[in-house]
Amino acid sequence: MSSPDELGPTDDGLVRPYVITNGRGLPESDQFSLITLVTISGDQEPPKVLSPEKRKLWDLCAGGFLSVAEIAGHMELPIGIVRLLLSDLAEQGHLLTRAAPPPAQFVDRQILQEVLYGLQARFG
Repeated sequence: MSSPDELGPTDDGLVRPYVITNGRGLPESDQFSLITLVTISGDQEPPKVLSPEKRKLWDLCAGGFLSVAEIAGHMELPIGIVRLLLSDLAEQGHLLTRAAPPPAQFVDRQILQEVLYGLQARFG
């Protein structure tokens, strides 16, 4: 029996990020921004050996395009770790990415004003 002063082993279910990434740092490339859309390419079968995190990422992305931020939220992992896992799968040719849509362009205020006046004249 241990005394109250002794610390016993704890298991809080936490896996440290350096264990997930095998001690590698964040990728240098800026291939995956927060809003980059990612999916599994074609009808590929997952590789025989995948870490639990990559398996979960595979399952998430197999359903269609998700943003990197959404993937990180579903996996409850930091963005950097998700980017690294995505980079691994992309290097192996398993991912399709779609660039983020361009920012919306402002519409001319004069056109909006004319539409508003036209609607007010038509419908009161």
